[in-house]
Amino acid sequence: MRILALIAFRNLVQARTRTTLLGTAIALVMAMLVLLLSLAGGIEDNLVFSATMLSSGHVTVAGFHKSKPTDAAPLVTEAAALRKVLEANTPGLDYLVERQRGWAKVISPQGTVQSGLSGIDPVAEWRLRDSLHLAAESDYVDGGSDEVRGTLETLGQPGGLMLFANQAKKLHARVGDTITIQTETQGGQTNTIDLQVTAVARDVGLLSTFATFMSDQDVRTLYQLNEDTTGAFWLYLKDIDRSEETMNHLRTVLEKEGYVVMDHVPAPFFFKFDTVSGEDWVGQRIDLTTWEDEVSFLTWILTAFDTLTWMMSVILLAIIAVGIMNALYNAVRERTRELGTLRAIGMTRRQVLALVLLEALLLGLMATGVGAVIGSGVALTLDAMAIDPGLDALRIILLADQLHLVVRPLAVGSAIVLLTLLTGVAALWPAFRAARLKPVTAMQHAE
Repeated sequence: MRILALIAFRNLVQARTRTTLLGTAIALVMAMLVLLLSLAGGIEDNLVFSATMLSSGHVTVAGFHKSKPTDAAPLVTEAAALRKVLEANTPGLDYLVERQRGWAKVISPQGTVQSGLSGIDPVAEWRLRDSLHLAAESDYVDGGSDEVRGTLETLGQPGGLMLFANQAKKLHARVGDTITIQTETQGGQTNTIDLQVTAVARDVGLLSTFATFMSDQDVRTLYQLNEDTTGAFWLYLKDIDRSEETMNHLRTVLEKEGYVVMDHVPAPFFFKFDTVSGEDWVGQRIDLTTWEDEVSFLTWILTAFDTLTWMMSVILLAIIAVGIMNALYNAVRERTRELGTLRAIGMTRRQVLALVLLEALLLGLMATGVGAVIGSGVALTLDAMAIDPGLDALRIILLADQLHLVVRPLAVGSAIVLLTLLTGVAALWPAFRAARLKPVTAMQHAE
């Protein structure tokens, strides 16, 4: 086999023009495939980042409280006791935070938006603060300066409000402006609170369109909640891949502790209001979800892009397979006398078959390797450039306000193996034709 591989390599070198053209085509297809996979990886990365920063922890422990059968308040009562149970019984727990949650009308003198409220503890949420970046005034104010105003150090402090750039633009709000938050309490009363914009952060995709950060104390004041009531516990694990396993474990633990746990529904909490309000019970029930459940309404973007990626990949691979087959078929025809001579000096049909296949596999491996390096280099360069897609529709698809590509070695390695094997499969017919050549007939073949 080593000798056959050496002969195959020398044949590729000798037919350098054909090898270069076919290798270039394979390398370009590979580079495009790596770019598509990197873009898909970037979208998935954006989804995980924005989901676990804005919508949930790796595992979310929340629930609904009903003072009468028609209620559906997304609250957890006796929060301190539940927190102790979670901290003591969550395997692989990295840290835990509490989030007050609500939905309100955000009002400025020039505009109004509906937004989800996140009440946070500034001490516990330092990771959130480190993950956000302030927007330049020009990002949300027409004719504004490129200066960055405000500070994230005030994030979560009473009296302060942090908006995202898309919200500030709709509200025509600047840092220092007073904003009114208006909502309906659990008792059905309308309540308001005035807050000052202390920071405007850069958008982090579609989810930031519906996220406004304020102090947990201000949310309690707005909804008239006591100190032992919270919106949700967000659990962050050392291994995010164990989210579902951890959720199922906690379900068993909480049931043993006497909590009434809702049936698992893989959907965000705001999709469950109608169902819960229609159920005939009162009191507290706990709801457990993973981060994937809380952003399930967005996974269609990732599914659609993955489908588009593989459709384009199949088309590209089919084209390159036909090209490889035709090129190797012509190569076999051109080398009929050479192959006949090899058969005449003792090479078996199986060895001739192996020789042609090895040429194709070596060509595929070298070309895909070069294409993978080129594609990865382009992907990393584009990611470092932090390109603004410019269109809101693209920002929604990318789930971020900047182009983000992630090169995953496993995905690139799998693509190399796939395309190399495809090259070998495309060479099967020419290889079988070469193996069937009769030595006498082949040696008499005219040049």
